[in-house]
Amino acid sequence: MLIEAGVDCFRLNFSHGGREDHARRLAAIRAAEQQAGATVGVFADLQGPKIRVGMFADGQIQLKYNDVVTLEASDEPGEPGLIRLPHPELVHALEEGDILKLDDGKMQLTVIEHGRTQLKARVDFGGALKNQKGVNVPTRRIPISALTDKDREDLSYALDLGVDYIALSFVQQADDVREARALIGDRAGIISKIEKPSALTQLEEIVEASDAVMVARGDLGVELPPEQVPIAQRRIIATARAAGRPVIVATHMLESMVDAPTPTRAEASDVAGAVYQGADAVMLSAESAVGRHPQSAVAIMDRIIRAVENDNEYWASLSREMTPPQDTTADAIALSARHIADVIGCATVVAYTSTGSSAIRVARERPRCGVVGLTPFVETARKLALVWGVRAQVTEDVHNVEEMVEKADAAVRAMGAADVGDRIAVIAGVPFGRAGKTNMIRVLRLE
Repeated sequence: MLIEAGVDCFRLNFSHGGREDHARRLAAIRAAEQQAGATVGVFADLQGPKIRVGMFADGQIQLKYNDVVTLEASDEPGEPGLIRLPHPELVHALEEGDILKLDDGKMQLTVIEHGRTQLKARVDFGGALKNQKGVNVPTRRIPISALTDKDREDLSYALDLGVDYIALSFVQQADDVREARALIGDRAGIISKIEKPSALTQLEEIVEASDAVMVARGDLGVELPPEQVPIAQRRIIATARAAGRPVIVATHMLESMVDAPTPTRAEASDVAGAVYQGADAVMLSAESAVGRHPQSAVAIMDRIIRAVENDNEYWASLSREMTPPQDTTADAIALSARHIADVIGCATVVAYTSTGSSAIRVARERPRCGVVGLTPFVETARKLALVWGVRAQVTEDVHNVEEMVEKADAAVRAMGAADVGDRIAVIAGVPFGRAGKTNMIRVLRLE
């Protein structure tokens, strides 16, 4: 079972499959979750405004180096020398010198002349351009919403299914996230996928408006020069960590395992590098969706993560790159909990949390012992599945300190997080039962 192999969160890719398929998969995930006795998260990954060329009369055209082709805003079929784009907003936005990358970067054009409904572009490197291949524009922000009509319908359906997060594709600015927030409210968290260079110019604002962030290296790798992708990844991770937002690194992590039973050394190093940089989660795509060895891919990724987190240099590098907490009581408590846990060797930090915020704040500080999140809400527990080092358990709310101690003791023993003689640090808010009031630390020794 994938959950037993190490999966904490599943992705439903709304770029593929029908709604009934997603409903069946979600039902299967929830059944497996119950069988495993764990809480796992699920996020719906919306397709987003993927820009594509139109159809061609012969199914494709041949682009040759240094030829000049015409780009026209139209739904009619294209022909040799003429590419039709069913996206008039793209034609209007482009200017001379802008670059278009076609079919995941296999071909490239440079705009040399701008007209009202047509563009002229030079072929920088060519090939066979087939029907409805993707178009990436790394040099300009395209004035289109991150939510298409299809996305809005899929979003409504995914929320009714009860997913924990909605992943927004092709986010370009913080307003894209705010637009989605107005539709989603508090029914699910928002994961902003950073896959456009234009998003990097508003990175801090996008992260602040989001509940989590994904380094989506597929399209980001098409639109950025390859040497810039690792730099962007590191910056995105650092920005998310500073803001206390979980961050996922995705795409081509163990790609060879679609067919092979083991990854390449380069792939193992790639996964390890993301963990060393401070990522909360690393994601498999084709390896587990259509690959021949899904459980092995999960297990190997889990082993790589555990190996890195057993390396003292990992903890030393995290300490060097730790960002200062905000001047709030909750951040001060979280930082203090990490210091206490490290100094006296606590087996774990227990965070009582209604919304998940307290557990996320402690996880941001990276206590070596990890975090147990206790919450009365299964929805919160599932959202915490995406957060570094957090194991969440649903428990009834507590009403006094004695009950707090009793439930924390029982939970960590049941989860195997601590045993007789171990010390644990517990953070909570007084008065109990009120969100956003984390203001207390208590150290317990299990007897």
